[in-house]
Amino acid sequence: MALEEKQILDLLLSQQYVSSADLARVEKLSKQGAGTPLDLLLSGGFLSKDLLGQALAEFYKVPYADLNTKMPSREQILLIPEGVAKQFRAVLFTDAPKKFVIATDLPQTSGLSTAVKESAKGRTVSVVYALSEDIDRALQTYWKPLETELSEILSNTKRAAPELVEEILHQAIGLRASDIHFEPQEKEVVIRFRIDGVMQRVASLKRETYENVLNRLKVMSHLRTDQHDKALDGSIRYRYEGDAVDIRVSIVPIFDGEKVVLRLLSSYTRGLSLESLGLSSPDQEKLITASNKPFGMILVAGPTGSGKTTTLYGVMKILNTVEVNIATIEDPVEYKIPNVNHMQVNSETGLTFARGLRSIVRQDPDIILVGEIRDEETADIATNAALTGHLLLSTFHANDAATAIPRLLDMGVEPFLLASTLELVIAQRLVRKICDQCRYSLIKTEKQIKKEAPDLYYFSPKKSYTLYAGKGCHACAGTGFSGRTAILEIIEISSALQSLIMTRPSTQDIWKLARAEGATSMFEDGLQKVLQGLTTLEELHRIASPSREDLVAMQKRGFV
Repeated sequence: MALEEKQILDLLLSQQYVSSADLARVEKLSKQGAGTPLDLLLSGGFLSKDLLGQALAEFYKVPYADLNTKMPSREQILLIPEGVAKQFRAVLFTDAPKKFVIATDLPQTSGLSTAVKESAKGRTVSVVYALSEDIDRALQTYWKPLETELSEILSNTKRAAPELVEEILHQAIGLRASDIHFEPQEKEVVIRFRIDGVMQRVASLKRETYENVLNRLKVMSHLRTDQHDKALDGSIRYRYEGDAVDIRVSIVPIFDGEKVVLRLLSSYTRGLSLESLGLSSPDQEKLITASNKPFGMILVAGPTGSGKTTTLYGVMKILNTVEVNIATIEDPVEYKIPNVNHMQVNSETGLTFARGLRSIVRQDPDIILVGEIRDEETADIATNAALTGHLLLSTFHANDAATAIPRLLDMGVEPFLLASTLELVIAQRLVRKICDQCRYSLIKTEKQIKKEAPDLYYFSPKKSYTLYAGKGCHACAGTGFSGRTAILEIIEISSALQSLIMTRPSTQDIWKLARAEGATSMFEDGLQKVLQGLTTLEELHRIASPSREDLVAMQKRGFV
């Protein structure tokens, strides 16, 4: 039997993994609705997952196995029959000539050693503890390809649509997909998942089968099943292993039928920290300093899907205490945080960003999050709100941090208002992270790098570089990547930049001054992450390219 959270907290305190002061602090925040104490300990940096695993292993009196950094191979995992693995939540951790070590999050369950005796083939069976989320990920190895699962469902049941939808959602969430696409074509309907920002074909359905699946999705989304000639928008609340996942549904008529896109939105923010979002320690300090000011504006710029809202939610989660009133106006509400008042834009009722923001200002807020500054009216209200004693967080569509300022001025914001309120501008993109399970290092000279990619001409011929890549394994579905991280550039609004804003400067003028004051570009931040082993050069160049100014700055700093 798994331990209850109260037992885990008592255990952490008694074994001095957390202090009584830290525990009291998170319990106070938990009572205010900010999350469970254990989630707050993890997301607040009071406790690492590794220490939590060690503490639980000590309680169970078995060694700890960190599957996050040492995941067994697919071949090892499959040595244990699927039924046994799922019944006992057991994964083969060490397959040695004399030892057969089983990792599980239920080490006290009786019968485990007997159940794996045949697989052990005479070797000594021992048990170690692993965290539940790592066991869940390892058990995904037993999943069959979605195409196979759907075929089996169709051959074994008459009422297939509910089970087909259930299996598609289950696999998409388990694989951390952000979107599911159903794409009608002439003879079939292709299903694709967007995983770590990249589309992957996973299965297909016959057109007649898809009609039933489409109707099932419409029913779940509370949409009319007899409407086929207009765009429809709906939502689904789906339960996955005890957690709620909100799904935004978009259906549009295309030449070959009705295309459906499901956007999967987490309804919680467990583990959402600035470090996990990709901010370095200096960048975290800049952001926290700006967010601790009583008023002003923090903007995050970038294209759709670059993680802008997630970064602002990371800030908001830090600021979310009982002493402040936080309100948001969003389209859509992508996360739900306890104690935060979320407002959803609704075009049918006339609730726009501007109107919602006007209403929020009358609700005595301390902190306001505006999902996006899209028009002159919203920009004007937002800057005035930031001027009159509110901390305002918002996203903005701009290619880089410096461009956001002239664009706001072009939207009609007065230079003196912008100079007085703007505290920080962040621009970001998302790059795929190298899979921790199959990452390997390789040393390359400048000549080798140029031979493989002639445009990578900024490396010094006098040095060799340790780069990293992923071989591809079952944990990353053979891609070599797992998860994403942000590459960022941050402009702090100094007194010199305030004076410059008053002159309605160009993007080039702003970036020239910001760089002189120490700002670095997204590409430079990305190159640091390449050399740290977080991503690859190829992935960085897929997302961002160095400007001539980047090259000059990197050479001056001796970066490469």
